[in-house]
Amino acid sequence: MLTKEKIIAGIQKLPDNATIDEVLDHIFLLEKIENGIDQADKGQVITEEEMDGKIKKWLE
Repeated sequence: MLTKEKIIAGIQKLPDNATIDEVLDHIFLLEKIENGIDQADKGQVITEEEMDGKIKKWLE
């Protein structure tokens, strides 16, 4: 989960005229990145070859 400090730091990097939608999009992106890092740390990943196989099936 994102900490308040990370959220605040991320928002402060946005331009002063950022819209609420842009702020929320940025927060959601930060959360997804944090979740991805957490999953990778737990070994919950697939190989590039496995992903290539999944994509090939989707495109059929």
